[in-house]
Amino acid sequence: MTLQDIYLIKAPTTRSREIADRVEAFVRDIVIPFERDPRCTPHGPSAELVAELRSAATAAGVMTPHILDDGSHLTQRETAAVLQRSGLSPLGPVAVNTAAPDEGNMFLLGKVATASQRERFLEPLVQGRARSAFFMTEPAAEDGAGSDPSMLKTQATRTPGGWSISGRKAFITGADGAGVGIIMARTGTGDAVEATMFLVHLPHPRVRIERVLDTIDSSMPGGHSIVMIDALEVPDEDVLGGPGEGLRYAQVRLAPARLSHCMRWHGGAVRAQGIATAYALQRKAFGKPLIDHEGVGFMLSDNLIDLRQAALMIEWCADALDGGSQASVESSMAKVAVSEALYRVADRCVQVMGGTGVSADTIVAQIFREVRAFRIYDGPTEVHKWSLAKYIKRQARPAE
Repeated sequence: MTLQDIYLIKAPTTRSREIADRVEAFVRDIVIPFERDPRCTPHGPSAELVAELRSAATAAGVMTPHILDDGSHLTQRETAAVLQRSGLSPLGPVAVNTAAPDEGNMFLLGKVATASQRERFLEPLVQGRARSAFFMTEPAAEDGAGSDPSMLKTQATRTPGGWSISGRKAFITGADGAGVGIIMARTGTGDAVEATMFLVHLPHPRVRIERVLDTIDSSMPGGHSIVMIDALEVPDEDVLGGPGEGLRYAQVRLAPARLSHCMRWHGGAVRAQGIATAYALQRKAFGKPLIDHEGVGFMLSDNLIDLRQAALMIEWCADALDGGSQASVESSMAKVAVSEALYRVADRCVQVMGGTGVSADTIVAQIFREVRAFRIYDGPTEVHKWSLAKYIKRQARPAE
């Protein structure tokens, strides 16, 4: 077994290997040189840079590589290999259109949207002509929904032929500059949560960005916004799925989306490991290369173990999804195990590189920040553990 075999998520089919290889070559040869571009801002790459990267991806034949020409989707196991390669640069998923939240939104629309909705909302996303945002999280100061969807405050009320939506949303990734929005709103009037998803073309005067937050991560175009939705009128034809089905459809999206984050950031952690290893081979201290000091060599060895275990966890969860399971338990386990493992990897890479590791001289410091944020979004580690504990309780049997 080679180091390459250990670091990579395996592409299980000929088509996925070919796609993954082309994506990796594109990211390494074309995308990585843009990492120092001044259009990489604290709130993500600018619209101009995104357009330039996507034009290059289209020319190279790697735009939206996980969705095939006939509209079908690679299996999750195949997708894992492709998305990992796209994640070798924080700009990679943006360039080839495998980034969050678009990748998850495309998956959901492909499963749930009507033919008309797919034409109007999905096709621009697949073609890379538009970005999207998923409006679910709400401000904590207003006791809105976060990890607990039962706290959903945004309300949609019936109007003749449609709905009127009002509320505030928080940490909405990519809202600034998005062309497509999926809004989650409460549609019931009782204590029980009844939620519905609505599709909207953006920008819209009734969907106002109050501010873009300054956050630790900086890879996602548009950053993360506080958004006011003020009496937004949505016709019945733009309800996604059916009224009252929002929470169920959220689960269709969330399990694969959690896993996609794992795939992409695994690629980033592999990149950081490669940079830290090269540094440890070249940099000398106390008469020998850093890698020959146990304190450094052992950190890189621990990274090797964590990366392989994370890859296996991703492949295991992907197999569950491909087998037809909703994979709620598997995706929670994968999200916790992989995000925590990749954070350890990135942290050790920074430590191995010392002062260089905390500087902007390499991409390692950004990968560290991005993976730190990954431990929170799409469900913090603690929420997933709490969910798993409830699962254990439900499944437990008296000791014999």
